Amino acid sequence: MADLEKAILIVFDQSGTVHSELKQKATEYCDKIKDEQAICSICIEKICFSNLYQVQFWCLQTLHEVVKVRYSSMSPDERYLIRKSVFSIACFGAIDDNNVVRVLEGPAFIKNKLAQVLVTLIYFEYPLIWSSVFVDFLSQLSKGALVIDMFCRVLNALDDELINVDYPRTPEELSVATRVKDAMRQQCVAQIVRAWYDIVSMYRNSDEELCTSVLDAMRRFIAWIDIGLIVNDAFIPLLFDLVMVDGLSEQLRGAAAGCLTAVVSKRMEPQSKLPLLQSLQIRRVFALVAKDSDSELVSKVAALLTGYAVEALECFKSLNSEDAKGVSMELLNEVLPSVFYVMQNCELESTFSIVQFLLGYVATMKNLSPLRETQLLHVGQILEVICTEIRYDPMYRDNLDTLDKIGKEEEDRMVEFRKDLFVLLRNIGRVAPDVCQIFIRNSLAASVASSSDWNVEEVEAALSLFYAFGESMNGDAMKSGSGLLGELVPMLLSTRFPCHSNRLVALVYLETVTRYMKFVQENTQYIHMVLAAFLDERGIHHPNVNVSRRASYLFMKAVRLLKLKLVPFIENILQSLQDRVAGFTSMDYTKDLSASEDGSHIFEAIGVLIGMEDVAPAKQSDYLSSLLTPLCQQVEALLINAKVLTPEEAPQKIANIQQIIVAINSLSKGFSERLVTTSRPAIGLMFKQTLDVLLQVLVVFPNIEPLRSKVTSFIHRMVETLGASVFPYLPKALEQLLVDSQPKELVGLLVLLNQLICKFNTLFSDILDEVFPAIAGRILNIIPIDAFPSGPGSNTEENRELQEVQRTLYTFLHVITTHDLSSVFLSPKSRSYLQPIMQLLLFTSCKHKDILVRKACVQIFIRLIKDWCAMPNGEEKVPGFQSFIIETFATNCCLYSLLDNSFEFRDANTLVLFGEIVLAQKVMYEKFGNDFLVHFVSKGFPAAHCPQDLAEKYCQQLQGSDIKALKSFYQSLIENLRLQQNGNLPVR
Repeated sequence: MADLEKAILIVFDQSGTVHSELKQKATEYCDKIKDEQAICSICIEKICFSNLYQVQFWCLQTLHEVVKVRYSSMSPDERYLIRKSVFSIACFGAIDDNNVVRVLEGPAFIKNKLAQVLVTLIYFEYPLIWSSVFVDFLSQLSKGALVIDMFCRVLNALDDELINVDYPRTPEELSVATRVKDAMRQQCVAQIVRAWYDIVSMYRNSDEELCTSVLDAMRRFIAWIDIGLIVNDAFIPLLFDLVMVDGLSEQLRGAAAGCLTAVVSKRMEPQSKLPLLQSLQIRRVFALVAKDSDSELVSKVAALLTGYAVEALECFKSLNSEDAKGVSMELLNEVLPSVFYVMQNCELESTFSIVQFLLGYVATMKNLSPLRETQLLHVGQILEVICTEIRYDPMYRDNLDTLDKIGKEEEDRMVEFRKDLFVLLRNIGRVAPDVCQIFIRNSLAASVASSSDWNVEEVEAALSLFYAFGESMNGDAMKSGSGLLGELVPMLLSTRFPCHSNRLVALVYLETVTRYMKFVQENTQYIHMVLAAFLDERGIHHPNVNVSRRASYLFMKAVRLLKLKLVPFIENILQSLQDRVAGFTSMDYTKDLSASEDGSHIFEAIGVLIGMEDVAPAKQSDYLSSLLTPLCQQVEALLINAKVLTPEEAPQKIANIQQIIVAINSLSKGFSERLVTTSRPAIGLMFKQTLDVLLQVLVVFPNIEPLRSKVTSFIHRMVETLGASVFPYLPKALEQLLVDSQPKELVGLLVLLNQLICKFNTLFSDILDEVFPAIAGRILNIIPIDAFPSGPGSNTEENRELQEVQRTLYTFLHVITTHDLSSVFLSPKSRSYLQPIMQLLLFTSCKHKDILVRKACVQIFIRLIKDWCAMPNGEEKVPGFQSFIIETFATNCCLYSLLDNSFEFRDANTLVLFGEIVLAQKVMYEKFGNDFLVHFVSKGFPAAHCPQDLAEKYCQQLQGSDIKALKSFYQSLIENLRLQQNGNLPVR
């Protein structure tokens, strides 16, 4: 067997000197030994006689695996051998008259593995086969510390492997755990508890590490043993004594505190829990948390105090008698100052659970009005806790200011961490608004009073509190400036913090100003202060570009809210923004274009300001001209020089044009259609001239997708702003947008056409007649008439873009038909596309995987039938359309497609589609009469093997007036046909 030891040493070798091939062979050799019949005897022998830890570990690991997997197939003799040998090793037993197995003198990982093997035997054998295991072990504890330590390891392993419900367990494991616990409670728990007490009492001054192990094991068991075994005149004083004595190790004192936490957290009826909490006299440990806040002991005592507070609160909420509630609140009031202290001063892993506790505590105050003095004091302390907890760590200050990778991670972490704390703050704001406002005022005042720029975190926290508090206020309270708001908002607006250059401080300052804008709306004397905050170096002129951009967006929101009240300030505002307006279109934005567009909100704000009818017409024209003229001149100059641009210059110039279009687009959002077309047409003329200039961009740069996108967006804007007066510009614009258009650009074009149709209806028909043939030809040329390819390799970017074109086309066709424009399909130029469009719609209405798309196509057919088909026996408007509908659409879409099992009636969207299909049949009967009914029943139903009686009943239902009854009957008809056919009819 020396070969086995060598192989094990090679397997566990970490030196890197053993060749991988040799290690593989050694592993295979060890695996082969595992399969031997006598493997248990081999392992036991090696554990007893080998002094190599690797060999002992491998043998114990193998023994554990073998017992776990093969126990049911082992012979009674083999089980007895393992049981006897493992127990003897665990109890420092003798191999023979002269030798003792020395495993207990080995390292911890060997002893833990031995404990695991013992627990596996307990799993299978206790109490039915090996009923005396715990009693036998208790009798061996007199051998001293090594056996006691091993006993603790066995108890810990029992908890980890079987009893602890924090780990996922199978139903079988849960059943075994119950069996083991019940047997232990009945047989030996009282003796084990007595042993714990005796060991700790005996060894507390001589072997603190051993006592710590005993208490750690005991803590695990308190949750499910009789609490009276621990809560008595012997054990509780011992535990408190251990916690309080200065001379003992922190580990031992912390372990004792852990046991007390388990006692207070034990699940029991509140009627029993309350006297238990009273009896503990918890106040004796309060002084301990004020010592070394980072120590292990303080962390454990903090957990004890918070656990105690949670249980006292639960008693208050659960008990109904006034006396019990009074006692519960007394206990809470006693412990809360220490809980607040540990939250502010100690490193805790359980901050979340403490916040949940405080949320529960504050919730109890909702029914108490007015709050008592003690509770008001506690509210102030909770606010102190929140303020402390939400502060950033100064070590991340530079990272957060530059927002590098570390700063971004810390900001994201803090945003998540603060969520519950801000919920707590808002709840306090509702139950004690005055206390909350006074606290915020004092926090802000303290921040303002500090002359140092090193109080960044303090200022940011104070502002964040004020911001979050705003969520607890309703609009009326904010407008009226209830409480101290009339003092707080002016204080905020007039303040210039020394650390205002810091990104975080500047951002939260601006967000807070914006949050309280409704107060300013009612108190207009502060408008000049708001404007200063946004327009000076605290806002739009802040040195940090991210702050400046955010400020421009928030300023736009403020302008939209205050509107008319800002008219007297327009001149000053425009003057303040002059440099930013000029800089927006001249800076190098090519590297970060998407982000830089945030700066366009300046133009939107200006547009809202100067676009109001309250601005004098002459002034309004001057303001707009002073903005549009230089921007258009810049574009014209760039277009003139486009042909001589070098490859190095082109990206910069194109980016500048993009920025200008974005600026003009944003500016136009402030002008209403009524103003530019009716009351002040001179303004409309300026926008038309601008549109003329920007359409030249499509001619000069026909293939630059970002430019096409920006111009398309501007046309959308002009449709809303100029109304029908935009018509003369549309043919040229639409023609140019079609040139070399890629799938993504075609989608944009269709969306624009949808907007035009929805806004102008039949007024748009002449332009649509002109543009439709080119669009239909282009799209039908690139999308398949049937399904897109599926399977491996089909999910390409190109296919996804084409599918998006197809989906938008269906929306386009739907919009055309539902806005009385179906005649566009029949114009001489478009007539050639009618058949392929009908075939595409037919296939899609029957087979498309997107149910909503199928529904839209069925609705298109319904509308076309109504538009193009007269009443029965009338003249055909579109030759061949009626026969196509009766012979092809009706049978394929309204019958055969429903017989497919993929048509799922339990799906809500599918039911809506089914309703449209039933409606289509009703409309066809109204328009075509018996021509439809006879063909559908005589040709469609027989092919679907529909019984004659059901066909006759269908005719009756269709001819009736109850559409709901028809829908219900037709669904049951389809389900019956499916049962007969199994849905195998092809769509024709």
